[in-house]
Amino acid sequence: MGVASHDSETPAHGQQVITVCAFIHHDFNGLQKVFLPRRATTKRFMPDIYELPGGHVDFGENIVDGLKREVKEELNMTISVGDPFYVFTYHNEIKGSHSIEVIYFAEFIEAIEQITIQPEDHSEYIWLSEDELSKIYGVGGKQSNDPENLALVKGFYLLKGDTLKFR
Repeated sequence: MGVASHDSETPAHGQQVITVCAFIHHDFNGLQKVFLPRRATTKRFMPDIYELPGGHVDFGENIVDGLKREVKEELNMTISVGDPFYVFTYHNEIKGSHSIEVIYFAEFIEAIEQITIQPEDHSEYIWLSEDELSKIYGVGGKQSNDPENLALVKGFYLLKGDTLKFR
């Protein structure tokens, strides 16, 4: 039996898949921004949307190691991974799978000028502040109430050091 591929398009009917993403933040002269690459137009699953970088964790792989591997593969960057802060599930109609997505705080270790996107994965990237998040709503059909967009709002909330429970 071979190892299953866990990209967003390889069939995995009836399987659960663990997906991990990074809320990569950077301080731009006192203003925190989050890194959002845009999925390639050629992707069958959610093409053209801005997303948190990451991907599928391989069977038996440590979840944080999987996140670091995915960011290295997609951006040729190393990240320092902080705490997880958001989890949600979704059905991937292309794969036929049920995914559990875990989002971690992270920061790039190398200078951000070294980011190299892979054209098969992403077409471009942007850095957005909390006040600019609405710029990605509707892009590629993604709505403001999308779980990953809600995670972006929570990530900024927590970055500000708010200790009240977020809902």
